[in-house]
Amino acid sequence: MAGEFVERPLSWLVRRVLERAGDGRYLLGIAGPPGAGKSTLSVALRDAINAEVGGAVAEIAPMDGYHLANDVLRATGSLTRKGEPDTFDVDGYVAGLRRLRSTPLGQPVAWPTFDRTIDAPVSGGVVFDCQPLVITEGNYLLLDDFETRQWSAVRALLDECWYLDAARPVIQDRLLRRHIRGGRTPAAAEEKVRDSDLRNAELVATTSARADVVLRERAGRYTVRER
Repeated sequence: MAGEFVERPLSWLVRRVLERAGDGRYLLGIAGPPGAGKSTLSVALRDAINAEVGGAVAEIAPMDGYHLANDVLRATGSLTRKGEPDTFDVDGYVAGLRRLRSTPLGQPVAWPTFDRTIDAPVSGGVVFDCQPLVITEGNYLLLDDFETRQWSAVRALLDECWYLDAARPVIQDRLLRRHIRGGRTPAAAEEKVRDSDLRNAELVATTSARADVVLRERAGRYTVRER
């Protein structure tokens, strides 16, 4: 029933995507705060779809591939705020989504990924050709325009967009561990989470009402509320 959260297996999400996909490319967005588990859900969903169909029909186009380069952020004094809405190449991301939507199946479309070990985008990290199902995940897919960044153009290019949430203590713990693995000291990681990541999470939370589906993750299981 609309408005209520119901526990659903991953297979239910797979069926939802396959039932809505038609000819050409189908673009599914997965939005949510940093640390909510968007990448984990995207990989699980892609792999489950491909297993269900018996072929590589789904692939992931991460928004993080459009992080501005560190030297660009350093030059503008924005490196410590990396991950905030104005630290992405939004125009490039929108152009990439348009290419995916308009390019005929079978013709290659290169998409950048993000390598956390070097903290930088990787050009052409994934190439789409015959995959009709695209899963793009990131914090700001449902955001209105932010300062000069035209984030609102993203939602218009998606066939559907889900919002994945998780409890704040879970998000905070995941982000702390992520930053420490990335080379920050515990103190620096705490500062990054407190002064940047959690503020981003609060901004992203204001966009959840625009999602077609809201998911809550707990211990690897999902509850779902449809709009």
